[in-house]
Amino acid sequence: MGDSLSMTPYSLLKQAQRQRVSDGQHISIVDGCDSADRLLVMVLPQLGDFDSLEYIWWLQRYAEQLQSLKLTIRAVGIGDRTSGEQFCTYTNFSPERLFVDPTAELHQQLGLYSGLSLKLPTLSPAQTAWLNLMLMCAGVGSPGTLAEVFRGYRGDRNAPQLIADDEIVKAFPLPAFKGSFFKLAGGTGFQRPFELATLRLRNMTEVLSHWKIYVPNAAYLTQRGGTFLFNSNGDLLYEHRDQGILGFAADMSNPLSFLLENLSLLQPQ
Repeated sequence: MGDSLSMTPYSLLKQAQRQRVSDGQHISIVDGCDSADRLLVMVLPQLGDFDSLEYIWWLQRYAEQLQSLKLTIRAVGIGDRTSGEQFCTYTNFSPERLFVDPTAELHQQLGLYSGLSLKLPTLSPAQTAWLNLMLMCAGVGSPGTLAEVFRGYRGDRNAPQLIADDEIVKAFPLPAFKGSFFKLAGGTGFQRPFELATLRLRNMTEVLSHWKIYVPNAAYLTQRGGTFLFNSNGDLLYEHRDQGILGFAADMSNPLSFLLENLSLLQPQ
């Protein structure tokens, strides 16, 4: 493999062969994408990470609109094929679009933030990763994380409504309830208080219920991801490199706004 420092993101992705979740083949992540008008590659952290699940939730929310943009989508996340299968079952993301990287090698080649890296000689790599992850959740080495956590609880009038009023919300250990409950917190048409926090609770419950599946190797818990958008020539049109937990987009109120030429597509439905 060539010197990754001298390679463009597209050439790195084209050269990188990873296991595709749908059939187990080890092929280029961008295999079959040469004719794509626009190619979106999401390099996700651990598949059991908040960011991975939430990012794909947004993508699925606007799947029809994004399809009209003639956008080809690929994602690669840290885990094994079993992790990927569980991830796709939960998020409804296509396993044909998802690849897995068990050791975050691609993340390192792309120069993505590996997270806080404090080391204690008495701890194993997995224990060290847990310690650093907990510190990052508290905002250490993870700028913007605490503010984003609080946004999930207080609401955000600059973000769309996330849960329909007639939706039945299931987020253990909370009892099931209708989405109209959030009206009591301020109305409709925007992200209401506790709305995003409830979605994150649902994701957390999913991951903790299948922890060993989502996280076969805890040594990479702190590794962050990135977003890369290319044109048909492989030229980089946009990139975002995550700097902390819950920082997978430049605009967390509307994480897909960088994709859409017509921002009205991001209005509540």
